[in-house]
Amino acid sequence: MVGLVGCQKNSIDDHKLEQENQQLKKPVTYEQIPQKGPALVEIVDPKTKKIIETISPKDNGYETNLQAYQQYIEQLARELARGTDEMEGYDQRMMLDRLDEEGKVIQGRPQMILKESDLVERILEASAIGGQVEVPLYLTQSGYSFEDTPYLEEIVVASYTTYFNSADVGRNKNIELSAEAINNVIVGSGDHFSFNTMVGPRDEANGYQPAPEIINKKVVMGIGGGICQTSSTLFNAVDQLPVKYVERHHHSLDIGYVPKGRDATVSYGSLDFRFQNTSDVPFLIQTTYGKNFLTIEIRTAEKYVEILTKS
Repeated sequence: MVGLVGCQKNSIDDHKLEQENQQLKKPVTYEQIPQKGPALVEIVDPKTKKIIETISPKDNGYETNLQAYQQYIEQLARELARGTDEMEGYDQRMMLDRLDEEGKVIQGRPQMILKESDLVERILEASAIGGQVEVPLYLTQSGYSFEDTPYLEEIVVASYTTYFNSADVGRNKNIELSAEAINNVIVGSGDHFSFNTMVGPRDEANGYQPAPEIINKKVVMGIGGGICQTSSTLFNAVDQLPVKYVERHHHSLDIGYVPKGRDATVSYGSLDFRFQNTSDVPFLIQTTYGKNFLTIEIRTAEKYVEILTKS
């Protein structure tokens, strides 16, 4: 918005004002910045407005080898999106919403994706004269309506139970903690569920204890051993529904608490159990941890049962 203050005659040069108005009419897809030396492109975080990366097109081959320069930009966009060993990327998996004990929604976070092709296009456009380019971030919210939340516990549409030795105190504590972490999670239509995202790090700071776990066909002690019973129980419950598996891995040894081939091993930071709700309706994950058993139920509103149940 451009505002003019005062109304004295001849106080504004008409020719200068016309030039300014013409400049305002030009579409600008990135912010140009004056350059004293070679043109620079500054990549800006859209949330903090801070410059996170500065590119010199000339030094990276923009004028001499455009193909190599574009490959350089594509690699940079990939690293910003997905991260590196030293830096976390912008891409974030969805942290699904959940219900508290009173049935109120505890909000998670939306899925966030840096669209790499858009960033590359914007940088190439700015490379000739320099300028600032904002990182293009796209958010996806969970696919359910708040109006449905009071009814999502109405009907059990799938259930599965596994058993464990009540004497394995450390292992059982890990099962309990991981089961609690996915209890009352709402999986909306189209949502992606990630076990590692919902449960989080399995370490002493989060209460996890040493227990036997299987690594490379060997049983060893490790913090968080036993949580694969939770992920495997969940798999056998949701496998009765219309879901699409995004990631699932098997143990290197038979585990006993589920039939052979019916497991879903996980390891924070590497192996995950992920699926997408491919139905058009939401469902609720509920867990019950007992003295020697774990039961996982999938519930939904009565009006959604027929849609959610496999034929």
